[in-house]
Amino acid sequence: MNVVLWAAQLLTAAVFLFSGATKVTWSKEKLLAKGQSGVVWLPVPLMRVIALAELLGAIGLILPWWTGVAPVLTPLAAVGLSIVMIGAAITHLRLKEPGTALLNLVILALCVIIMIGRFAALA
Repeated sequence: MNVVLWAAQLLTAAVFLFSGATKVTWSKEKLLAKGQSGVVWLPVPLMRVIALAELLGAIGLILPWWTGVAPVLTPLAAVGLSIVMIGAAITHLRLKEPGTALLNLVILALCVIIMIGRFAALA
């Protein structure tokens, strides 16, 4: 189970590192041009806050569990990223993008698996 959780953590962290890095460094126009339609209604400052949450969440998925320093932060990062994914799925459903919303729900499922698995390991 530990190998499955690590695989989920690494994959999910990679997704959020990419997403957060692009939202921090690219303009809203470039994000939209590259297909990141979920930012269409977001003011740029809110987009940057979400990007920061994604970057910190990605770090939180890996670093605390790997180092053993405050490992409870790993499942808590998964909780926070789950909230981000719920918002993303709702946004993409409102944009009439069911395929992207489904992908958001897959990432949400990975976050929930990490959350449950790592909370259980702490108990």
